[in-house]
Amino acid sequence: MARKGKLFYKIGEVCKICDVPAHVLRYWETEFPPLAPNKNRSGQRIFREKDVQLVAEIKRLLYDEGYTIAGARKQLRRNGANLRTKHLFAGPDGNSPKKLLAQIRGELQDLTKILDQDLETSHSRSANRARPTGNDENGG
Repeated sequence: MARKGKLFYKIGEVCKICDVPAHVLRYWETEFPPLAPNKNRSGQRIFREKDVQLVAEIKRLLYDEGYTIAGARKQLRRNGANLRTKHLFAGPDGNSPKKLLAQIRGELQDLTKILDQDLETSHSRSANRARPTGNDENGG
């Protein structure tokens, strides 16, 4: 299920990938503790590849296999060790560790660019707030 060049996914992207409505994903977060995406500074949920895989597995258990929420939770616990160790020595697409590290390096560089852009935007907003309004005694 790996997608090239993506380190993080927004909730809308996960909804499209897994064909699940956003409100369902938010509900599943409350029912399945391992599904706990981080949030960025603006409060948006940021899903990692492992989160997307977990959503797909939850959907499979609930919709295809017919498990209840409690049953799916138990099944995930039973399979938990397999999920955690599945990709220890190979990338999600079976690549060697060297290729995986190169991919991670590229994704980290992309993330750094995004964070730098956010930082620049934040600084420009702060600078705009600090400007005088023109109502001073020097005729502004």
